[in-house]
Amino acid sequence: MSRNTRRTGVAGRATAAPRLPLCEPPLRPTFARERAAIKRGLFPVAGCDEAGRGPLAGPVVAAAVILDPSRIPRGLNDSKKLTAVKRERLYERIFATSEVGIAFGSTARIDRDNIRRASLWALGRAVAALALRPRLVLVDGIDRIDADCECEPVVCGDALVLSIAAASIVAKVVRDRLMMQIGAAHPGYGFERHMGYAVPEHFRALSALGPTVHHRRSFAPVVAVSNREVEGLFDGAAGLLAR
Repeated sequence: MSRNTRRTGVAGRATAAPRLPLCEPPLRPTFARERAAIKRGLFPVAGCDEAGRGPLAGPVVAAAVILDPSRIPRGLNDSKKLTAVKRERLYERIFATSEVGIAFGSTARIDRDNIRRASLWALGRAVAALALRPRLVLVDGIDRIDADCECEPVVCGDALVLSIAAASIVAKVVRDRLMMQIGAAHPGYGFERHMGYAVPEHFRALSALGPTVHHRRSFAPVVAVSNREVEGLFDGAAGLLAR
C-alpha cells in the first residue's frame, strides 16, 4: 500500500490520515525563534516593530522589546488583532516585565528621506535605546536594520514572533496616545479617532482646513491639498494685480 494508506477506524471504516492544513496562519505568535537563538548562545534577543507607516500625519513610532523568558505577559499578539483596551493592558505588562526602547521618525524625516528609510532609522534608534545590548534583533518585515548585532528580518513577524508582537503593541499604544494629543491641539481633524490614517473624515478635514504642521507633505493626498492652496494664493494675487 502507498504512504497515503488510510487507517482503519474502531468501527472498521477506513478513515483518511489527518493532514495539517496548508498555508494556515498561526493562531498566535510564539517564543520559538527567541528560544532557538538562546540555545545558540544569543541572548538577549530583541523584537522590533513600528507603527504609523501608512498615515498622512504624525510620526512613525518604532519599538524594541527584550522579553524576560520567565515573565512573558500572557495574551501577546499582533497589535492589529487586539482591541485598544487589551493593547493598553498588555502595554503596562510589557513595561513591567521587559526591556523596552522607543524611537520616533518625525514628519520632517519622513518627508526628507521617505517613509521606508525613516522607519528603518527609527527601528535602529529603538534598539539603541534599550538598556541591555541585544545579541540578536528580530525585526518585522523584509529589511535588516542598522543594529550593532545580528539582525534577522521576519515577514509577518508581528503574527509569528512574541518579541515582535510585544514591540508592535508598544509602538501602536505610544503612537495612538501621541495622536490623541495632536488631536486635542488641532481640533476638527479627528486625529484622536483615525490616528492620521487616510479615511474619509480625514480627507474632508484636509480639504476644509488644509494641512497642519504634523501632515506629511510628501504624501500624495497632502500634496494635492497643498497644491490647491498654492493655486488659490496665485489666483488671489492675480486678482489683486488686475484691479
